[in-house]
Amino acid sequence: MARPRAEFPPAQAILALADAEGRLALRVIPGARVEGVAIDGDRLVVKVRAKPRDGEANAAVLEILSAALGLATSRLHMLRGATGRDKLVRIER
Repeated sequence: MARPRAEFPPAQAILALADAEGRLALRVIPGARVEGVAIDGDRLVVKVRAKPRDGEANAAVLEILSAALGLATSRLHMLRGATGRDKLVRIER
């Protein structure tokens, strides 16, 4: 059975959450059953299947966020939160 495709909010809605410097606050849920992105108030909630070990979940977060925004992963940089669930990512425009 194929895995369901992750559903994303519109890229413009995600970009609207970023501040003037392109920083975006995230809450990550590693080890989720289904990957996805949702808007919760003033931050983004990113669910990834990857477990939080050896940076696997962080890499998965950047990949799913780049897919949701339609950007290359090289244009996303994790500024804070490499070892926690709350993260701050900078988007290069």
